[in-house]
Formats: sequence, structure tokens, C-alpha cells
Amino acid sequence: MIFAAIIAIFIYGMIAAMLGTILPDLSSRYKLSPSQNGTIAFAQALGLIIASVAVGPLLDDEGKKIGIVLGLSLIAIALAVLPRATGFRSILLLLFLLGVGGGILVTGANALASDAGEVHRATALNLANLFFGLGALATPFIAANLFGQNWVKLCYTITSLTVVTLVVEILTRMPGPTGGGKFVLSDAAPVLGRPLLFMIGLFLFLYITCEVGIWNWLPRHLIAQGIPESRALNILSLGFALGILIGRVGILPVLSRVPAVTVTMVGSVAMAITTFLMLRTKRPGVAWVLVFLAGLSMAPVFPTTLAIVGDAFPRMTSTAIGFVITCGWTGLAVSSRIIGIIAGGDPRRLKTALLVIPGSAVLMIGLDLAIKSSLR
Repeated sequence: MIFAAIIAIFIYGMIAAMLGTILPDLSSRYKLSPSQNGTIAFAQALGLIIASVAVGPLLDDEGKKIGIVLGLSLIAIALAVLPRATGFRSILLLLFLLGVGGGILVTGANALASDAGEVHRATALNLANLFFGLGALATPFIAANLFGQNWVKLCYTITSLTVVTLVVEILTRMPGPTGGGKFVLSDAAPVLGRPLLFMIGLFLFLYITCEVGIWNWLPRHLIAQGIPESRALNILSLGFALGILIGRVGILPVLSRVPAVTVTMVGSVAMAITTFLMLRTKRPGVAWVLVFLAGLSMAPVFPTTLAIVGDAFPRMTSTAIGFVITCGWTGLAVSSRIIGIIAGGDPRRLKTALLVIPGSAVLMIGLDLAIKSSLR
């Protein structure tokens, strides 16, 4: 079960870094403005939102396998067709479909990891999501160093890996439904009616604004500061993604001794500092260091937050996880539109627009205090 969750999350990691990796080339080929870039990111986020909120009850009723298989299938279709896109509208539709597949996959894979690591849930989720960092590192690294920014080859490569993963997931035995019967809204009332769930959902709303904001916008921001595209992609992969990867390895022994909510608090403070400083430099070397530190700061936050949900909601766990992940994708959708509107048609204004990221991290600190108080 852990292996099945790991390879699914690895594929999602590759998808998470996909838009930011190919966006410079897409913008150049199809003459897309930063505002249109924001709309594309919003379409992907909308797909993530719809999928995450809808798939939780399905997973509780039918089991995790159906969600993971469906998510991988949609991802493979979207990536296989994307190189044949004819313009802005078709890109919009395919990124929406990619978002739907990604939302289903990440919810199903994390719910599976949560079930498999019930006794040490935070450790299991951080271990599985360590491979998110590996997948997210792979996408921009491959694009910059193996394919020479050839995004078409990148799409077909990730499509092939997705299909292989799909076959493995189909052949893997997974546990059956955990919802105790067919989902009805009244059964979810004790879960969806708890203020704690909404606080955690808002926390993830802010966190996803920060993390996916960097995945989607950092290369364009760095290029606007005069950094070459290949260097910008390597900063994303060998800086941010590597920081997440190393951070999730390093946090594993800590989680057995430190409360999960303390881990998310420390991460929030570090995020606010590093992401603000990251936007203040034009020097590639300094940018790499700060982006790497931002990745380290963010590394434990997402899986540890899901562990808090799993511990607090032992029944209908997939529904609760799907809800908070949906809140997270809503943050991506809202922030993408805000960043695109502030930047307008001038990539140089991205530096100002991306202050949304450290601002969100500051709000996370206050919300973490409220969550800690509620858990007591």
C-alpha cells in the first residue's frame, strides 16, 4: 500500500511542477500574457478543486483504487493531447483536465498512505510525500538538462511514466471502502460541521497558495530578473524541489518526538522569511540558496497537515482529507487570478504580484495558533 501511494505521489509531483516548467515555452509559442498565464493556472486549480471535493465520498464508498486509477487515466489523456493544442482555449481545457486528474490522484494517494500508516500517520504521509519532492525535482531537471526545454518530449515522457504507474496500481491489492456504507450527506455532518476542519482547510488554502505559487510562477519571475531559462528551471528543480525532498527526509525522525502542529508552526515562520527574501534578489546563486531554504521550510507542512486531519477524523477520513485539499486548491485558484491581475501584461511586475506568497505564510502563523488551541 505504501509503495502504491509512493509511486502515485511521485507522478503527482511531476504534474505539480509541469505548468511552471512549460509555461515560459507555452507563453512564447502561443504569445500568452501573464494575465492569460494566470487564467491557465486558474483552470488547472479549478479542476483540482472540483476533483478533490467530489472524490472523497467516492473513495470512502468504493475504495482508494478507483480514484487512483481514474486520476492517472485523466492525467495520461491530458498530457498526451497537450502537444497538439491549437491555442489558448485548448490549453485551458487540457490544463483543467490535468487538474481534475491530479486532484483525484493526490486525494486518493494520500488517503491510501493515511490508511497504511495509521499508527504513525505523520511519518507515513511525510515518507510518501518525500517522493512528491522527487517527482517535482525530476520534471524541471529533465526539461532543462535532457530535453533542452523541449516541452513536447517532456509531455510524452511523463505520459509514458503515468501509464506504467497506472498498470502497477491496477495490479496492486488495496483495502476496500472505509465509509461504512453508501455516502449520504447526513453521515458527513459530524465531520463537515466541526470548526477544526474549516480552520485546517483555511490553513491549507494559504499553504497551497505559497507552494504551488512557486511551482507555477518562479521560473517566469526569475527569467524576468534576467536569469536564463535553463538556469531558472534548475533553480526550481535543484533548489525548491530538492529542498522539499531533503526536508521530508530530515523531518521523519523529528515527527516521533515533536507534535505535528508544532512542525507546521515552525514551517510557517520559516516560509514567511525565506519566500520574502527570495523575491528580493536578482543573483542566481543567492536565489538558489533562498529557494532551497523555502523548499526545506515547506517540506513537512502539507503531509503533516493531512496527518492532523487523519488523527482528528478517524471516520470518513477520505471525505475530510478531500475537503481540506479542496480548500488548498481553492487557494491556488484565487491566488493565480490575483497574481495574474497584478502582473497584468508585464512580467517584470511579477515580483510585486508574488508578495502574495510571503503574505499568505504570515497568515498561516496566526491560523496555526488557532488550530493548536482547538486541538487542545
